[in-house]
Amino acid sequence: MEPETFVKEAVTEVREQVGESANAVIALSGGVDSSVSAALAYEAIGDRLTPVYVDTGLMRKGETEEIRGTLEYMDSLRTVDERERFLDALAGVTDPERKRQVIGEQFVRVFEREARDVDADYLVQGTIYPDRIESEGDIKSHHNVGGLPEAVDFEGIVEPVRDLYKDEVREVAREFDLAMSERMPFPGPGLAVRVVGEVTEEKLHVARAANHVVEEELEAYDPWQALAAVLGRATGVKGDNRVHGHVIAVRSVESRDGMTARAQEVDWETLQRIQSRITGENPEVSRVVYDVTHKPPATIEYE
Repeated sequence: MEPETFVKEAVTEVREQVGESANAVIALSGGVDSSVSAALAYEAIGDRLTPVYVDTGLMRKGETEEIRGTLEYMDSLRTVDERERFLDALAGVTDPERKRQVIGEQFVRVFEREARDVDADYLVQGTIYPDRIESEGDIKSHHNVGGLPEAVDFEGIVEPVRDLYKDEVREVAREFDLAMSERMPFPGPGLAVRVVGEVTEEKLHVARAANHVVEEELEAYDPWQALAAVLGRATGVKGDNRVHGHVIAVRSVESRDGMTARAQEVDWETLQRIQSRITGENPEVSRVVYDVTHKPPATIEYE
C-alpha cells in the first residue's frame, strides 16, 4: 500500500458515499484507527463531519482527559459522558460475545442521538481489516462489526480504513502527521474485555489501576500491546489476614498487525516490580500472573 495513493482514493470514496450535502458523525476514540478515519473523512466532507467522543467509563486511567487535550483543535468535537449508561447495560452480563453486543448497541444508540442533533445521516467508523476477519470468522465479535445491532438509524456506515491492517493504518497516520500514529492499541470495548465475567465498577477500578502499572513498567520493552486483566479471585495473605482477592494477568506481546502475536520475554526483576506495585497499590488484589501464550492459540485480549 502506498499511503499517498490510499489517501486520495479513500477521500474520493468517502465523498461519494456521503454525497455533496449530507452530514456525518464519526465515532472518535482517540486511537489511530478512528483518528485516521476522521482525517480522511474531514478531508472529504470538511465541516459536515462532527466527531463524537463517548466516555464509557471503560477507559484507561486519564484517557478521557488525554484525548480531550489531544483533540481540542477540532472545534466541532463533542464529548459525552455515558459512564452510567454503559455500566447499567452491562450489569449481569458475563458472556464475552453478549458483552460486546451490548457495548456495540449502546455506542450506536448514543451516536444516533448525537446524529439527530446535527442532522447527520451517516456514521463513520475506524473499522480495520482484522476487526472484520475476527468478527466474520466467529473468533470474536468486534463491537463495531459483529456487535452492531441489526436495526441502525443511519442511511449508511462509512469505514475508510476497513481494508487495512494496523501497521498500514499507522503508515497513513504518518502521512497525516498525526501525533497518535504510534499509540498502543486499545480495544473499542475498553476495559470491559479485560474483566473476565461481569463488569462492575469495582473490577473496572482494579483493571484501570493495574493497566496503568503495566503500561508504565513495560514501556521500555516497546510492546505492540501491554495490558492487565482481572481474571477472578484467589486466596492470599496480606499482613496477618487472609484475603480472597482478585487475580491479575499481565500480558505483553510483539506483533506486526495483531493477527498473530508472540508473548514478550520480560525479565524477572521487572515482573517482580509489577506484581509488587499492583498488589501493594490495590488491597483487593492477591495474586499476579504473567501470560506466556502466543496468538494463536490465545487472542491478545481476554474477552
